[in-house]
Amino acid sequence: MSDPACLYPGAPPPERAVTVLVVSDSEADHGCLDQIFRHSKWRILSARSCREAFEILESNRIPVVVCECALPDGSWKSLLNRFAQRSDEPLLIVTSRQADEHLWAEVLNLGGYDVLAKPFDRAEVVRVIGAAWLHWRQRGVAHTMRRASVEVALKVTA
Repeated sequence: MSDPACLYPGAPPPERAVTVLVVSDSEADHGCLDQIFRHSKWRILSARSCREAFEILESNRIPVVVCECALPDGSWKSLLNRFAQRSDEPLLIVTSRQADEHLWAEVLNLGGYDVLAKPFDRAEVVRVIGAAWLHWRQRGVAHTMRRASVEVALKVTA
């Protein structure tokens, strides 16, 4: 049941494992999210700091990043700033025990995707991360279609 296609009828299932990067210095967070996605087509990569997350992002195409609100060497905002430099910008989901309206508004206003409250609710985690992946995928399809349309238009006018 940890597949976004189960939650969104008509949504195409992933062709291969979907990679999610979890950035948290809490072993409990990593363990919980690993457990939630254990029997799915999701691959969970783990980072304990912003620095580790940046290294992983350099060598992996990651559609969704789940990040603890505060980290030992930065915050979710540090990651969001780094994402802006990427052509395949991942979607950011922020986690916090104090997930309130203020944090949610700040995350959305600065370009994040959503907020997950801790302790994690299995159904909510699957729903939010699945929706983020589908949104990221659709954004990529739309970008590819726009690029193809421009190329066709350029050939017609040439």
